[in-house]
Amino acid sequence: MSQRAARAIAALTPEPLLGAVIRRAYPRIEPELADLGRLVPPGGTALDVGGWFGPWTQRLLRHADRVVTIEADPGLAALLQRTFGDARVISAAASDHTAGATLWRPPGGALAGISSVEHRPEGEAAATPVPTVRIDDLGLDDLRFVKMDIEGHELAALRGAELTIRRDLPVLLLELEARHGTVGPVLDLLDGWGYEGSVAGKPLAEFDLAAHQAARAYQLGRSFPARVLRPGDRYVNSVVFRHPRRCYLWVLCG
Repeated sequence: MSQRAARAIAALTPEPLLGAVIRRAYPRIEPELADLGRLVPPGGTALDVGGWFGPWTQRLLRHADRVVTIEADPGLAALLQRTFGDARVISAAASDHTAGATLWRPPGGALAGISSVEHRPEGEAAATPVPTVRIDDLGLDDLRFVKMDIEGHELAALRGAELTIRRDLPVLLLELEARHGTVGPVLDLLDGWGYEGSVAGKPLAEFDLAAHQAARAYQLGRSFPARVLRPGDRYVNSVVFRHPRRCYLWVLCG
């Protein structure tokens, strides 16, 4: 299915229904989501940074005592709050400052493309001013798991969460892509905090993330419906980081 067709579907489908379909289908292209029990320590607080339509928020509510979701897109944040009353939803972009940012949104909405505060996508894009928030300012307690997928802004968000992360040493699942140019700086930062990374069960040092993504870059041009219906070779961008000083009873520590 083309991006043009995806835009047409998005325009005709009510957002609540669209979100429900996406949450049901998403484990087909995110196996970590389907096997969440092996990643998320039970109890405590789980943080979903880049909530989108809520596939992670929905499942984190089954494992954590508290779920906090940060979503920069105001419309999606409002939808998440209506859908998940048990989660604390924050309508802002996670960053290392509170000066605000510009969110670039693709035509056709979140189903047809990816929004970002880090860079303007190619082609037409709508600019929306959004607030920014530092995770360290949220007063989170007993943080045990963090999922972060914010299109190249992960480094800034991590810097804004340093005190909380270094205090609680949660499991981190980060969406990292070589095309954003931040993989090296993120790895250096987390290495300095004592974290060890793994990809698809292998130590990160044994997985050439950049080469893998370059060979499957064609997947980036496919719409979400196309990837669900015909997944093809998986474009891996999920990296799990664990701290050796913080192992949990139900989590495999690398």
